[in-house]
Amino acid sequence: MTHLESSPSTRPGAAVAPLAPLAPRVHVPARHPGTAALGLAALGVVFGDIGTSPLYAFQVAFTGGALRVTEGNVLGILSLFAWSLILVVTLKYVLYVMRASNDGEGGIMALMALALRGARGGRERRAIVLLGLAGVALFYGDSVITPAISVLSAMEGMGVVTSSFDPLILPCTVAVLTALFLVQRVGTARVGAAFGPVMVVWFLVIGGLGALAIAERPGVLRALSPTYGAAFVADRPWTAFVALGAVVLCITGTEALYADMGHLGWRPIALAWLALVLPGLALSYFGQGALVLGDPAAIDGVFFRVAPDALTIPLVVLSAVATVIASQAVISGAYSLTRQAIRLGYLPRMSIRHTSAHIEGQIYVPAVNWLLYALVLVVVLAFRQSASLGAAYGIAVTGTMLATTAIAYLASRHVWGWSRARALAVTIPFLLIDVAFFGANALKLHEGGWMPLLFGAALFVVMTTWASGRAAVADDVRRRGRELAPFVAGLGDATGRLPGTAVFLAASTDLVPRALLANLAHNGALHERTLLVTLAGADVPRVPQDERVDVEALGHGVWRVVIRTGFLDDTDVPAALLRAAASGLVVDPLEASYFLGRDAVLPHAARPLAR
Repeated sequence: MTHLESSPSTRPGAAVAPLAPLAPRVHVPARHPGTAALGLAALGVVFGDIGTSPLYAFQVAFTGGALRVTEGNVLGILSLFAWSLILVVTLKYVLYVMRASNDGEGGIMALMALALRGARGGRERRAIVLLGLAGVALFYGDSVITPAISVLSAMEGMGVVTSSFDPLILPCTVAVLTALFLVQRVGTARVGAAFGPVMVVWFLVIGGLGALAIAERPGVLRALSPTYGAAFVADRPWTAFVALGAVVLCITGTEALYADMGHLGWRPIALAWLALVLPGLALSYFGQGALVLGDPAAIDGVFFRVAPDALTIPLVVLSAVATVIASQAVISGAYSLTRQAIRLGYLPRMSIRHTSAHIEGQIYVPAVNWLLYALVLVVVLAFRQSASLGAAYGIAVTGTMLATTAIAYLASRHVWGWSRARALAVTIPFLLIDVAFFGANALKLHEGGWMPLLFGAALFVVMTTWASGRAAVADDVRRRGRELAPFVAGLGDATGRLPGTAVFLAASTDLVPRALLANLAHNGALHERTLLVTLAGADVPRVPQDERVDVEALGHGVWRVVIRTGFLDDTDVPAALLRAAASGLVVDPLEASYFLGRDAVLPHAARPLAR
């Protein structure tokens, strides 16, 4: 039986001969539309999640009996909301974390790869990898909860119109979610252009409605002063700490700002945030606060009660559309994160389909799509109310934030070259905020906070097991393998030759592919030209075309070809072989014979499984 070669690992430390590191480069973005146009795109792609938080965040703070609707509590919560948006989103993410550009790309996986470049020692590398994978795992939990809580909260607006609609809330939620996941295979290329304008309307509407409510009770604007938040914390520290579990809901989606930086750039995201998103969110929250100060009973469905009765149904429809956009953003983010994890060697290979001929980032991963769909339905049917999902949502968000802050500190020290004092001075305040938010949400583990931790733990085990398993297989292949150099030197005229070109994928640059040995034993001959192709992953998002292919003639018609790809690059071996002509290897990829490989891992007879 022919033994086929295993796919090469792209994980740092895999059995691939070390290559010269890529020289640091300043990211020069391709020609894009103007900043205003990209800012419009950012509204549709980046801010859907955080933009729909007013649907539930303020209400969750006062449900469950933890807080009563009093003037002091309302102003205190609003102050914490406002300063969370300023400190966490504006200062931490827009001005600090987004400095951590991995060749122009963002997101916790890109941040992890960036920090690994400057890691000092194996212990620090392991810490970065564990933090990064933990953050990635929790992001997937966020990808499950965001569609559930967003669409469910939008559908709950029907109950504000009339209680007779209450039985329809769950069926309508399931129907919208089903339609959302069904259309993923088509991609967002055709409808993506409409996302930005819809979100412009969304932020103008919620900001305008909030402004009308504020005009009736302008005193609510006193909460812009941080003294109200500080007084709320000082007067009732334990109650305030518990309330942070709801306050954090106003900053959900901040990871999307960083993750989508590579598609849009920092400037358009910052412009959209400061010019429209932040004012719209602040007006909406303060408008809700103004309403409940006059009518505490309005806290139930407060987002929709801010609108006049005639506008409630149109607002429900607009909310449903906005939550679909918010859900689309995190689902697409899960696809992108999956591709990065596969390219870095932390997840098994999956079918990845491109849904746009013009935009590389628009992809569809069927396995991830249907797994998310199943989990989202389970969550919706289990919790049934958006308020009940608040605890679960907070754990996922704050856990990812903690991991991002810790890795950003290491990047500031070893990649940006900051002194320890400077890095700690910037990081410690953000870390304290993250710890406070995470601790407050940890109190709700029994209320649903366990769910994203369970999802995250399962995925973390999958990723670490896959990575360690690939490393073990690579070590075994290297230990049992045959050295390439003496093999090629031993080839002589007596070795038979077959016409044409053979391409063997090789897991290592200095070992003979076992598929080649099996082929040689079976046919008793080699092809006239034998190409040993190794795929080597780089810790950058994309490798420039002129740096992707390294070619070396080993003699006797054998060539070693190393194809370097970043974690956002697609691997196209035939296209890379065409580029090898610049190095003297002229080959027609369509005429070559390709030998792919696969390893089957079986328990050793002499090593029974441990009991």
